[in-house]
Amino acid sequence: MSTVRIGNCSGYYGDRLSAMREMLEGGELDYLTGDYLAELTMLILGRDRMKDPSTGYAKSFVQQMTDCLALAHEKGVKIVTNAGGLNPAGLAEKLREIATEQGVDVSVAHVEGDDLRERAEEFAFGNVLTANAYLGAFGIAEALRQGADVVVTGRVTDASVVVGPAIAHHDWSRDDLDALAGAVVAGHVIECGTQATGGNFSGFTEIDMSTPLGFPIAEVAADGSWVITKHDGTGGAVTVDTVTAQLMYEVGGPVYLGPDVSTRLDTMTVTQDGPDRVAIAGVVGAEPPSTTKICLNTVGGFRNSVEFLLTGLDIAQKAELVKAQMEAAFDAGTRPDVVEWKLDRTDVPDPETEAAGTSLLQCHVRSNEPDPVGRSFSDAAIQIALASYPGFSVTRPPAKGTPFGVYRPAYVPQTEVPHVVVLADGTRIDIEPPKDTTDEHEARGVGVTLSEEWVDETVRVPLGRLVHARSGDKGGDANLGVWIPADHPDRDAAFAWLAAFLDEDTVRDLLPEAATLDVEIHPLPHLAAVNVVIHGLLGEGVSSSTRLDPQAKGLGEWLRARDAAVPTALLPEKGVTS
Repeated sequence: MSTVRIGNCSGYYGDRLSAMREMLEGGELDYLTGDYLAELTMLILGRDRMKDPSTGYAKSFVQQMTDCLALAHEKGVKIVTNAGGLNPAGLAEKLREIATEQGVDVSVAHVEGDDLRERAEEFAFGNVLTANAYLGAFGIAEALRQGADVVVTGRVTDASVVVGPAIAHHDWSRDDLDALAGAVVAGHVIECGTQATGGNFSGFTEIDMSTPLGFPIAEVAADGSWVITKHDGTGGAVTVDTVTAQLMYEVGGPVYLGPDVSTRLDTMTVTQDGPDRVAIAGVVGAEPPSTTKICLNTVGGFRNSVEFLLTGLDIAQKAELVKAQMEAAFDAGTRPDVVEWKLDRTDVPDPETEAAGTSLLQCHVRSNEPDPVGRSFSDAAIQIALASYPGFSVTRPPAKGTPFGVYRPAYVPQTEVPHVVVLADGTRIDIEPPKDTTDEHEARGVGVTLSEEWVDETVRVPLGRLVHARSGDKGGDANLGVWIPADHPDRDAAFAWLAAFLDEDTVRDLLPEAATLDVEIHPLPHLAAVNVVIHGLLGEGVSSSTRLDPQAKGLGEWLRARDAAVPTALLPEKGVTS
């Protein structure tokens, strides 16, 4: 069968609204997909649903479809999205209303069954705000086979919105494991939108960023091989490195587990196939696990913070003074359950600007009740303004405390999770779980045999002069992918050095925040890459984290900025960064 052309128009809830129209008008597509859900998004939608049970879906998608439904129908492009969030049935009905108002004859189906909140006691989830299973792609495929023009889902794996159309187009079965694995990787690359075309890319200085980046397109063949591209005339670029950056994003070991297939990330080849075209082939799939992951969100309590600006000399003494004054205020009033202090020494000697001579002292507080972290906390910080350190200043006025959420994963047998397609006429179709599964939930890393020891002359330079990196969050863990650029003149030798260099101890040395945390290292030779997972760096997830960078998006750039002794012979003449 012919290659199917699947585009993306959203990488998160809040992405560029005009992207749907841009993708529909920019060139030929068979399907247009959008990813609107993340662990934090489920918490946001859960709060929306608490206020109004009729909501719980991505409202920005409704705006896009109001604008573009008729255009998509005119061009024969089918829409597949997880924007249904916690209420896919409600979103499907809203889209039918829009279609009726606009006189557009389309069939809207939805996929449900992922919401397990009503069964929280049965599965011992505890008191949760949301509990959603990651469904696979076969429900989406069945809806398309039944003639749906638009398919909206709740929580499915991010790649499923791409895998589903590929299954329907190529008529794959659950036994087509390699093809499914190839489509999973394609879906993983395009599901974050412009991160595949130059966004959040450490080599951005070599890409034209002067115009809005084009959203990616996956051309998926019947054997599961595929090409990533974008519409002509759009900004950014599709290169081996921009695609590798996304391949390394938010993954763990060499086996990427999903409800439909276990995907071997260490088997693929990635090659440039022309301008703005990258081909991937050889992805191997294996049986999926017998369980599926559940995204649980709970209301963790209330939080607040105050940031003190400390300028000039005696920074440490100033920090100790204000800490003592705030601690005295806590003791005299209602003490928060958790008090965290962080001092970022960003000051430099003989500063030429006031900013260069200033450090930031942060006080983060949390409590199960709102009062201890409310105005009584923020007022305490302001009421010492004329009785504290010289140059007293804070970054913002006092504020009320705000609720925060806590994320944690759980796992239940796939056989216990309903997977149901609901067609436009109300017909319900049950999707059977995979019959052949494995109980293996952890994959071992791939060993790397080095052909030589690195005793060459070295020079201390920022590691980013040799490598690219991309990082992100997975619950409370941080993922950090590091790889040798595709145009390195001796990429194999450079990777051999990187794989030997970047061990657990080195990661802890370069990133001191990881000093007491569990670190996993997974070399991926086919990508000339090393993937690092730092467990617990983000605490209990994005919403509750008090890190300056709670989603670890800048972690890779921090690593690249750290000096390391790199063999001189491996350094490109220009370097990765200028």
